[in-house]
Amino acid sequence: MKKLKKFPDQKQSQPGKAHKMVPKPELIRKNYRGSGKLENKVAIVTGGDSGIGASAVLHFAHEGADIALVYLEETKDANAIKEQVEEMGRTCILIKTDLKDEKNCVSSVETSIKEYGKLNIVVNNAAMQFPQSSLLDINKKQLHKTFETNIYPYFYLTKEALKHLNSDDVIINTSSVTAYRGSEHLLDYASTKGAIVSFTRSLSAQLAKKGIRVNGVAPGPIWTPLIPASFDDVNDFGQDTPMGRAGQPSEVGPAYVFLASADGSYITGQFIHINGGEIIGG
Repeated sequence: MKKLKKFPDQKQSQPGKAHKMVPKPELIRKNYRGSGKLENKVAIVTGGDSGIGASAVLHFAHEGADIALVYLEETKDANAIKEQVEEMGRTCILIKTDLKDEKNCVSSVETSIKEYGKLNIVVNNAAMQFPQSSLLDINKKQLHKTFETNIYPYFYLTKEALKHLNSDDVIINTSSVTAYRGSEHLLDYASTKGAIVSFTRSLSAQLAKKGIRVNGVAPGPIWTPLIPASFDDVNDFGQDTPMGRAGQPSEVGPAYVFLASADGSYITGQFIHINGGEIIGG
């Protein structure tokens, strides 16, 4: 069992914080070759500066998309992803903001539209977690911050984006394996991830007649900066999966391409489970 980090001051644990990672996460395979599946599309990706969000950004760019990368504070990481996107011949704008505030979600979409004139793909991905071993340790401040970060922006950003989405455009939401099987030390985090599942299914039904597809990805243990930021002992991280290891972001990013492209044209209201073999219902 991994030892939980202590957060007596409720210091946030989030992607992009300065933690040494050995080995370094693989965001995209060196031999990945795009085939124009997202040519001339525009995608906005929250939490795109590291981990799964960064992997989605790089895979989208390889497939021909231009990017609006939304991040909280790690400008160095965001710039590194932006440079890689530009090396592929695509455009990437950086939007540094706190999505807990609805006004910032609205301005993020407005900035994207101002830059590109359109929007085709929305990836709601940014999240944070504060591990606690007991419900009694989750105070009001932590509860509010977790929900205001992990689910509220999905409503805010998507609501604004819908003003610009048309038939064949897509929304992709990042949930988690914890939404389906729970997590004893991530009670509030898992609860937000469950809310994301319901949000995705409900919105997909609402938008199906408009031709806008809404799906999600529910990763299992993936080696991202969020993990060493949350746990002191990560030596056994992911080893309890049937495959006996943690996944890499590079193994998750292609799922976003599939759902964003015409390959997923008959799929809506569904989740792809990338979790090393754990059997999940739904």
